[in-house]
Amino acid sequence: MTTVTTRTVEYPADGLTMIGHLALPAGVDRRPAVLIGPEGPGLNDFQRRRADALAVLGYVALAFDINGGRWFSDPQEMLAHVTPLLADPDRMRGIGHAALDVLRAEPRADLARTAAVGYGTGGAIALELGRDGVDLRAIGTVNAVTTGRPGEAARIRCPVWAGVGSEDPIMPAEQREAFAAEMQAAGVDWRLTVYGGAQHAFHHPTVGHTVLPGVAHHPQHAQRAWRDIVALLAECLPVAD
Repeated sequence: MTTVTTRTVEYPADGLTMIGHLALPAGVDRRPAVLIGPEGPGLNDFQRRRADALAVLGYVALAFDINGGRWFSDPQEMLAHVTPLLADPDRMRGIGHAALDVLRAEPRADLARTAAVGYGTGGAIALELGRDGVDLRAIGTVNAVTTGRPGEAARIRCPVWAGVGSEDPIMPAEQREAFAAEMQAAGVDWRLTVYGGAQHAFHHPTVGHTVLPGVAHHPQHAQRAWRDIVALLAECLPVAD
């Protein structure tokens, strides 16, 4: 099995001390680098394992934090924290840039080959990095087809892939259509995959506490969405043998 090295990284962002998870592949050479943003409740072992899985594939991967080390199990408390964040593109960009700085400070990260992927709030942050003109090779989001400020999508310089459930009440058909219109008008190389029958956060394993209505795990589509993200990275950020 490929050896992966991991470590916890602390860094300031959004007035908080963020606690991220950095995963490095075997070897000492420079590798393509990937940011992984978590959903609204925060960074947990699910996304840490995603970073580890990308490191196995040969990427330097940072699962970044959005809540200062907290993971919200109370959905109302989570919404109270995340809703203002999602309404503030500059705050989202600040969180994304702080994580990107950590990733780029890693000597093994190839600064010319970087991607941002994210789930829910983390996906919205990945999109805002693109709208801010960051030099990325790919942007991938799951459960985040958020739109930005008028005209700023034209700054996106890389392919964008987004995946969303057809029955997601938080990202409904109207939001999907608005996202598609924004990407198309900006001339972005974009793709949107709609997973039939899936609800919001379909990618995340079932948790042992109350969740918001319209949130449910879909095991088959969760696996498909992960394969789609891996395929996006293989296309835009191939790892040399």
